[in-house]
Amino acid sequence: PQYPFSAPPTRPVLAGPDAPERRPGRRIGVVLGAAAVLTALGVPLGLLWAAVAPDTPVVKTAEGAVYAQPQPEQPIAADGWFSLLGLGFGVLAALALWVLLRRRRGPVGLLAGAAGGLGAALVAWQVGRRVGLSAYERLLASAPDGQAFTKPADLRAGGLHRLFDLLPLPYGNLLLPAFGVAVTYTLLAGWSRWPSLRPEPEPDLSWVYAAPPATGPQVSSGPADSPAPTAAPEPPAPGAAGSPRG
Repeated sequence: PQYPFSAPPTRPVLAGPDAPERRPGRRIGVVLGAAAVLTALGVPLGLLWAAVAPDTPVVKTAEGAVYAQPQPEQPIAADGWFSLLGLGFGVLAALALWVLLRRRRGPVGLLAGAAGGLGAALVAWQVGRRVGLSAYERLLASAPDGQAFTKPADLRAGGLHRLFDLLPLPYGNLLLPAFGVAVTYTLLAGWSRWPSLRPEPEPDLSWVYAAPPATGPQVSSGPADSPAPTAAPEPPAPGAAGSPRG
């Protein structure tokens, strides 16, 4: 096909900051950096959990502290609050990674979010359970038998299990932040308009609207050899004499 105004457009070539990363060291650094940031956010998450989770009433006995009620609801509430906060943290972390790491979407973002969510859960658990723990241990050691006080929130539906008594493995609701990150990030990737999960540049269509050159042959939409139309004859003037009748 002929292009009267300009040359046909070529396929855009990615260069500069839009070019995909080819260095594995950069990807590893992104994963470690994002995971470290999410893990550090486990500190405020643990403080929030300690603030909303209720303490459990206990009574000092000769064998130690026992529940003041036969079946207290406070430990169940502490597990429930940690689960809800952990899932919410995972969803928000996945959204943040999707927006902030938009040039590195894909397995890199998913791996960083899952590792950071697991690290944040461990930090939040250890920070939250230690709020008020020193005062509880002091009362447990010095209080007389029969005195009532409260025990700080802790997890019963999650913790660390040692594999072969060596490798600690998290279980239970400690896995919920990483689960929330994985599910949310996968849904975002499934609904992405780009198959590569990276924003691609829009094609350059400026050549379509380019102005025609000042000189040169004009382009016509009709056939090249069509004759020019002739002028129509003018009508006779009013009052003119007609042809004589015989």
